[in-house]
Amino acid sequence: MKTFIVIGGSRGIGNAIVQILLKNHKVVNISRTKPELSHENLKHFECDILKNELPEIDAADGLVYCPGSINLKPIGRFSLEEFRDDYEINVIGAVKAIQKYMNVIKNGANPSIVLFSTVAAKLGMPFHASVAAAKSGVEGLVKSLGAELATTLRINAIAPTVTNTDLASKLLRNDKMIENIKERHPMKKFLQPEDVAGMAEFLLSEKSSSISGQVFEMDCGIVTFKM
Repeated sequence: MKTFIVIGGSRGIGNAIVQILLKNHKVVNISRTKPELSHENLKHFECDILKNELPEIDAADGLVYCPGSINLKPIGRFSLEEFRDDYEINVIGAVKAIQKYMNVIKNGANPSIVLFSTVAAKLGMPFHASVAAAKSGVEGLVKSLGAELATTLRINAIAPTVTNTDLASKLLRNDKMIENIKERHPMKKFLQPEDVAGMAEFLLSEKSSSISGQVFEMDCGIVTFKM
């Protein structure tokens, strides 16, 4: 049984990851709110990644950093502070977590780190300037740290398209918007949190032991296909 650190596991994709990992592993969740589940293998620390010191953890085999943002509006309406906030939560928070737990994870079994990007880092989409810029920073981290840490641990990212979570609720707030989102994707669907959690589980597992420095597009075809 391995131990995985999940940052931001109280809601959305992070919560789905916690639930899938708990089937076979111990999970240390770090988030501002406690997940609405209890399990003998789950330990929770209340922490704001940008404001608080991260807790000391003696042993772990992997890290998943889930916090992110979807801040969509025309470039002229963005303040510089909003750009900074998106960069802080997506990039600086991930760096803070990696620096804190890197040496602990290195001593684990098949150590692995999983971060999150977005399809908007590859596909030019109106109103996505802030999140696309921030997540492009995450992808740069994955490539650079994958090379730097190649002999000691693996690091990969998942870049999902629209996923049915609270974070994306404004994009899926009525039946018409849901149908429009489906129609934009060649596979005529969007993601559920469990879909993404399954990929995260794979990237933490022995089955992906030769994979590092990669960004996996879970895009339902929207980036990959032209239909």
